[in-house]
Amino acid sequence: MSGFFAGGRFWDIAAADRAVLDQGQAQLAVAGVGDPGHESRLIWAHVAGDSAAFAALVARRAARAPLSHLLGYRDFYDHRFIVTPDVLDPRPDTEAIVAAALADPFMRVLDLGTGSGCILLSLLAARAQATGLGVDLSDAALAVAARNRSALGLDQRATLVRSDWFGAVTGSFDLIVSNPPYIAAAEMAGLQPEVRLHEPHLALTDGADGLSCYRIIAAGAGAHLAPGGRLIVEIGPTQASAVSALFRAAGFTDLRVIPDLDGRDRGMTGRWGAAAA
Repeated sequence: MSGFFAGGRFWDIAAADRAVLDQGQAQLAVAGVGDPGHESRLIWAHVAGDSAAFAALVARRAARAPLSHLLGYRDFYDHRFIVTPDVLDPRPDTEAIVAAALADPFMRVLDLGTGSGCILLSLLAARAQATGLGVDLSDAALAVAARNRSALGLDQRATLVRSDWFGAVTGSFDLIVSNPPYIAAAEMAGLQPEVRLHEPHLALTDGADGLSCYRIIAAGAGAHLAPGGRLIVEIGPTQASAVSALFRAAGFTDLRVIPDLDGRDRGMTGRWGAAAA
C-alpha cells in the first residue's frame, strides 16, 4: 500500500490501483501535459478511485481538454469557482488584478466581461460592505457566474447583467475592473490547445490587433467612474505601452503596470481625473 494527499484527503492506493495511476500519469506525460503526476492524482481523487472513470478522464486530458473542465472547478484567489467551457479558466496570473484592486478601498465595483465572475466575486468576498455589477455578452457565461455567486453567498451584493460592454450599465462606480479579450487574431494559432480548442474565443480575442476592447473601455469608463475612481485591466505581456497610451489619452492619470507572479506585465491601473477627497 502507498498513498498521497489530494482533494482534501489521504488516498491509500493498493498495488493494482497504483498500476492504473502510474499508467495514467505516463499517458499524460506522453501527451505533453505539465506536471502529469499532480494532475493524475487530482483526477484520481475527483473520481474517488474509480479506475474506469479515471481512465476516461485521463484520456480526455491527454487529448488536452483543460483539467478544470474535467474537475468542474478551478481554485482562484481564496475560493473555488465553477468552470465550464462557456467561460475562461481562471488563472493564477489574474490574481494579480484582484490583489491590485484590493490595495485601495472601494464600495462599488463594475466588472466588464465578468465570465465566471472570479474577479468580481473575489473582490466582494474580501470586502464585506462592497457591492458590484458584473456584465457579459454571453448568457451562458452569466449563468456560470450566477452559480458561483450563489456558492459564495453573494446573491445580495453582486448583480449580473447581459451587456455589450457599457451598453446596459448605469450608475457610478469607484472601481472598474476587466479581463478583456486581448489576444490578437494572429496570435491565436500559437496558444496551447487547452486554450485554443476549449475556451470561448469571444473571451479570448477581439479578432483584430488585441487592443480593440481597451479602446472601448478607455472611451467609456470615465462616464461611469467617480472622480479619483480606479480602472484596472488585465493585459498581455507586450501591451503595457499601447494600453497606457490609450488610457492616458482618455484622461486617466497615475498609470501603473501590474506585474504577475513571474514578473511579466499583467495589468494596467489608472485613476480617473483628480483623486477623491
